[in-house]
Amino acid sequence: MVRPWPRAGLAVMLACCLAAPSSGVRRESPAVEDYVTEQLTVVASAFLERRSQALVPKHDRDRRDMPTEVLGVRISPKLARSQERAVRELETRNRAPVAGGPAYTGARTRLDPARAVRNGDRITLEAVEHTEVKYGGGKVVQSVRRRFVFRTRGEQITLVAERVLDPDAHPVNDPVTPDR
Repeated sequence: MVRPWPRAGLAVMLACCLAAPSSGVRRESPAVEDYVTEQLTVVASAFLERRSQALVPKHDRDRRDMPTEVLGVRISPKLARSQERAVRELETRNRAPVAGGPAYTGARTRLDPARAVRNGDRITLEAVEHTEVKYGGGKVVQSVRRRFVFRTRGEQITLVAERVLDPDAHPVNDPVTPDR
């Protein structure tokens, strides 16, 4: 028979062990403030909108390089070069939903943020991109989940990567040969 005192002590020890956090327990990354999430969403949206606009033929298009900063958020040089290659490819490929069909006449992209979380010096924004591209009398509408990765150093935030999360998605405003 077990004496009552050791049994109570054993119960207290067991309760403490169960309540104590374990290093093996995965903790949720902290959410980012709403205003930062909105700022990062605007930056990511501008990034994608530029590619969507490249699908629409414009003879008088003002050819500007990718900005190095949007709303105080820097664009990494590597990502800016990748974006420029994507825009050039989109401007020169067939700009119609089907070969020989009517050309795209308009494009619009908006981004709905799902969540932004901070993990160390990284902020990850997951969002759903909604792109509508018009042609002739029709339109192509797509919704694709994307992830944008930002690096932080002090107060400075830099967009360093973006990718499609849906493995079978083929966004109309993505280059055929992504270099991500």
